[in-house]
Amino acid sequence: MQKSEFLKTALEAAKKAEEIIMQHYDSGKLDTELKDDMSPVTVADKEAEKIIIKTIRSRFPEHSILGEESGRDGNDSEYLWVIDPIDGTKNYMRKIPIFAIEIALMKDGEVIMGVSNAPVLKELLYAEKGEGAYLNGRKITVSGTKELDKAYLCFGGLKHFKKRLDNLIRFSESAMACRGYGDFFGYHLIAQGKIDVMIDCHTNIWDIAAMSIIVDEAGGKFTDIEGNPVTEKIDSALATNGKMHGEVLRLLLK
Repeated sequence: MQKSEFLKTALEAAKKAEEIIMQHYDSGKLDTELKDDMSPVTVADKEAEKIIIKTIRSRFPEHSILGEESGRDGNDSEYLWVIDPIDGTKNYMRKIPIFAIEIALMKDGEVIMGVSNAPVLKELLYAEKGEGAYLNGRKITVSGTKELDKAYLCFGGLKHFKKRLDNLIRFSESAMACRGYGDFFGYHLIAQGKIDVMIDCHTNIWDIAAMSIIVDEAGGKFTDIEGNPVTEKIDSALATNGKMHGEVLRLLLK
């Protein structure tokens, strides 16, 4: 795969952020505070986001940037970088190794590049539009499962399924297996063909932008839970291997 300057920059930024995040992780000292929405943020989140932004700004000073912790900077560019310095902060705080650095690039509202770096799991996934999806340099594809009774299903936080809990339970009864691997990890599993469906009823663009193109480029399909395409305003997510996306949507919308 011939990497663009966009992807090279994102990979460099993800590695720099990894160094900061792992220094704090290994030290055991994680200063934490609560944001206005009562979700936690650590010093590692803030420092990692700063180095990612600095790296991007050094190459593309005219681009806009949207970071989970720092908000939006710039509105005029056709390019928008979307950053989640630690997806899975609650896991990170408790030394649960399921967390990742998420960096994506949108052009005119469409995601065209994504990097997802899970350092403890040693999984570095990336993709560019039309170039396929890769894990640690190896091309990956989604599963070939076509029947729901053979499908492996993952889901995000249960409290967000209040209006669709019956649908989720009904779906889980039809599936071969159902597991609660939330955050980026469910999408990592989709892109690698290890599971077939990932559903999350509460999300933000920085949570899923990078993974949306990675799943798409691995041969899958990524929408919100009503079948709408990924936009900056997305607030739910459905990722599948693409072969049963319509059927899953019908079950969720019943």
